[in-house]
Amino acid sequence: MANFSKSNVPQFSVDVYQNEYLPDGGREVNAIVTVTATGGGTVGTAVGTSYAPGQGPSAGVAIMVDCSGSMDYPPTKMRNARDATAAAIDTLRDGTHFAVIGGTHVAKEVFPGGGRLAVADRTTREQAKQALRKLSAGGGTAIGTWLRLADRLLSSADVGIRHGILLTDGRNEHEAPEDLKAALDSCAGRFTCDARGVGTDWEVKEVTGIASALLGTADIVADPTGLAADFTQMMETAMGKEVADVALRLWTPVGTTIKFVKQVAPTVEELTGRRTESGPRAGDYPTGSWGDESRDYHVCVEVPTAGLGQEMLAARVSLIVPQPDGSVQNLGAQGLIRAVWTDDMVASTSINPQVAHYTGQAELAQAIQQGLDLRKAGDMDGATAKLGRAVQLASASGNADTAKLLAKVVDVVDAATGTVRLKAKVAEADEMTLETRSTKTVRVKK
Repeated sequence: MANFSKSNVPQFSVDVYQNEYLPDGGREVNAIVTVTATGGGTVGTAVGTSYAPGQGPSAGVAIMVDCSGSMDYPPTKMRNARDATAAAIDTLRDGTHFAVIGGTHVAKEVFPGGGRLAVADRTTREQAKQALRKLSAGGGTAIGTWLRLADRLLSSADVGIRHGILLTDGRNEHEAPEDLKAALDSCAGRFTCDARGVGTDWEVKEVTGIASALLGTADIVADPTGLAADFTQMMETAMGKEVADVALRLWTPVGTTIKFVKQVAPTVEELTGRRTESGPRAGDYPTGSWGDESRDYHVCVEVPTAGLGQEMLAARVSLIVPQPDGSVQNLGAQGLIRAVWTDDMVASTSINPQVAHYTGQAELAQAIQQGLDLRKAGDMDGATAKLGRAVQLASASGNADTAKLLAKVVDVVDAATGTVRLKAKVAEADEMTLETRSTKTVRVKK
């Protein structure tokens, strides 16, 4: 965790969208909290580092490349992975600490070696690209060992942002699921990680689970020739991050409880179970690293009942960054979630447009996942119903990207009513793409 001076942090703002009016006896308050960070390129560096102004915050990146035997089928897959890693290395900002890890049933330091990170400049980039020639396919897959090595290497440098990029083409067959979970639990909060599956022989829930646990992104690169462009974009995004370990702090008054907190844009991500207590009636929810961007969170609060005409503060939202000494830095942005009891039926029954939109987007993600699981289990009627509902929700909310992916798995008879037929034959890449991207949402039209 980096220690940032106030002037070095992007400007954060918090906006709350809700219908605060509750009917007599009403207890559930729903709000969409929009968090926006601005000021890209103006951010300095972590205290104690020596970067020139404008170079951005200090960062460490570990690139984990699957080198298991299956990466040789076809042989072009390994070559594409080497080319993609080289492209990512070329995208590193000068002064960024970095390492390349070759992953099989064990994790090996490909560059620079010696249990350390290299510092990016023209020379080390060329040395790293030369070292990529050592990447060859052979062996099994134990992703937990790759993550633990990445954690050790990233923690060896005094940097503000720690990030991993992980590429796999197969299932995690050479370690027990609980070993991978233990590695993810150990790495959570220490670095963020983007995960990519190349080809179609990997397990979607493993790759998306890695990205979810480490607050990164997950995606499929069905055709290995697309790896270089994807790696370049991932690294550009990583280089745009300006502050790590931002947490959403929710304070609630006596008698009030948080029912759930979930990120709802740009993807659906459940955060409720990740709460850490932070003093009387307050809890922190991790959001990872931020650059210039905006994200939306759905907060549901249960309040004690009150009389008509009364109002109360249901929750106070703020943003904090934990510091190495155990203190926190408050980022200065705050939002209030309110509750007002009324006998005006129109006021108390109207649903805030943002809340309605993102409730639908969360249901859309769930319907896709359930539909695909039912399809794999052979329950075609159940799958048709769930995927039909997903088509209906995607159409109603204007989520065109998801609608296109759904149309490769079902024949859409009537999108408005969710009437669909399962396709007799579905390309594996199309089904995996839909599952991997099912949590991507569209922003509400303001």
